[in-house]
Amino acid sequence: MSPEPVRGNTLIASGDRRTALSGNSLAVGSMLTWAAGFPAAEILLQTWPPIALIVARLALAVAVMVPIWLLVDGPSRVRRARWARAMWVGGLGFGLAMFLLLLAQKLTDPVTVAIIASSAPLIATLLEIRTGARRLRWNFAFGLVASIIGGLIATSAAVPEQLGLGAACAILSTVLFCWGGMATARDFPDLSQVGRSSITLVGGLLVTSVLLIGAGQIGTEIVPSAPLDMQQAGMLAIYALVALGLSQVLFVSSISKLGVALSSFHINIAPFYVMVILVMLGEEWNWTRALGAGIVALAVVLAQDRKATQTV
Repeated sequence: MSPEPVRGNTLIASGDRRTALSGNSLAVGSMLTWAAGFPAAEILLQTWPPIALIVARLALAVAVMVPIWLLVDGPSRVRRARWARAMWVGGLGFGLAMFLLLLAQKLTDPVTVAIIASSAPLIATLLEIRTGARRLRWNFAFGLVASIIGGLIATSAAVPEQLGLGAACAILSTVLFCWGGMATARDFPDLSQVGRSSITLVGGLLVTSVLLIGAGQIGTEIVPSAPLDMQQAGMLAIYALVALGLSQVLFVSSISKLGVALSSFHINIAPFYVMVILVMLGEEWNWTRALGAGIVALAVVLAQDRKATQTV
């Protein structure tokens, strides 16, 4: 096991502060763009069935990103890409993960899902240790605990009242998402970051399309209740191209530099970014979320303190 995350076959140098800075900057950008999707989703869900919205989001992202990928990597590299592996990684890590998260919220409530999602850094760390990509150090362990605490504070989460199957779906969704991000950054070394993100989102689209067809077969509503107008088209573009497409490229790029564990620390700051966006739209400032975001930011710094050398 190496003391720091593995990027392909090359270890990130301990003293490479520029790599750490760029990796964290990419993660911040990813979470900012991801957060922009929540206000857009609130508007879209007023008329869109959730499973139909997931498919539309992935379809639009893929329709825009794949042509860009062709321009960046070229047709021959696209043809030679590991499509079978991408269908597996994208289908499970993003398609099924999105569906399970949606199911978890339906079976429980947003608070329960938010609490479980704040455990993403822990799950990502366990995945890296399991694959031999990280050796756990004391400073990283302290940062990990602080990140989870900050995430709970940022979501203003109370003790959930409903667990059971819904909680299990949320846990599995978080595991699949962390694994999918790690596998996307690791398993396609010949592709650009746009290519890695695009090919796995195609897999996610395939799985969610099958789920959409299945939902229609059992009588679930899968058609929006209102025609697509200009406002909804704009919100869908933000939700698909900014909060999914661009965010995914930035997140995979961050994982390539920091590893999935450190990159996932930033997920717990997302509620703060959502609040900032809502404040710009007229909502009130929430000091509790600001405190939680500050704790997570401190956790990111603590976990990357290169002076600490003792391992757990």
